[in-house]
Amino acid sequence: MDKFKAYLVTKQDRVSAAFTEMDESQLDDGEVDVRVEYASINYKDALAATGRMPVIRRFPCIGGIDATGTVRASRSPLFKPGDAVIVHSHGFGVSHHGGYSPVARAPADWVNRLPAGMSTLEAITIGVAGYTAALAVELMELNGLAPDKGKVLVNGASGGVASVAIDLLSQRGFHVVAATRKLAEKDYLTALGATEVVDAATLPVGSKPLESALWQGAVDSLGGQALTGLTRTMQRDGVIASIGNALGVEFTTTVMPFILRGVRLIGVNSDNDRVLRDHLWQRLGSDLRPRHLASIAQVHPFEELPKMIDAVAGGRIKGRTVIRVQD
Repeated sequence: MDKFKAYLVTKQDRVSAAFTEMDESQLDDGEVDVRVEYASINYKDALAATGRMPVIRRFPCIGGIDATGTVRASRSPLFKPGDAVIVHSHGFGVSHHGGYSPVARAPADWVNRLPAGMSTLEAITIGVAGYTAALAVELMELNGLAPDKGKVLVNGASGGVASVAIDLLSQRGFHVVAATRKLAEKDYLTALGATEVVDAATLPVGSKPLESALWQGAVDSLGGQALTGLTRTMQRDGVIASIGNALGVEFTTTVMPFILRGVRLIGVNSDNDRVLRDHLWQRLGSDLRPRHLASIAQVHPFEELPKMIDAVAGGRIKGRTVIRVQD
């Protein structure tokens, strides 16, 4: 059986990750075999590979929580060889071998066919991050978000989910305020559609249960004190989409924003059933299709994966870090 090089996360005394020679008999069960062309490095992938948080639920595990490519073989009627697909979420790259390998095998319910006209590179640039951003936008709009109601804040603005969120919100007519500590990326964020770029360190947090109402909506990838500040500074009936925890998993607030201003705090989880996944990917290929994927994608060869994982873990990237596993 042919051997291939995969990026395997292991744990003995500590978590470590390295390229390892494997073969298909070592892959996990699933109905769909995919020839992987691209994978990406999400913050979750960086935490998993470096052991900074207990992300991996089964060792050893090939990392990579999303991947795109073409179907090699299918034991499901949903797919046939040659279909262009994306695999992401659920246990992929966490409790089931993931995308940092030229070959991936996954349950059919974790696989989505790409929308017509979307390339595998475009799809991985969207990836689980862009899917999460699209889900956040849909949920926020279902909860009353509208362009004529005020500004929408996107924090952690140069990151992958935030970059796509800025693109999606701006094309839908929202006044987007991008908050970042990387002010050198102002031109990048403005080009994505941000109306304003502000220093995240200057955002008011306050100490009162309710502060000045600033935002009708917010996409929060930080958690911690940043999320605390958002709950206090939302407008009446404001909507916060919580998508990440870069500053911490805990935050402190009171019930006042929720019972006096009607603030809605929405959790966004990408582990969705097939019906919702297909719905959102079709929207990502039509009315929610990002306009600036070429600017958002930072593409690197497979051999640079360890170096780029360190860069993502250290916050030294912008946009989506894409790995070309094979052409």
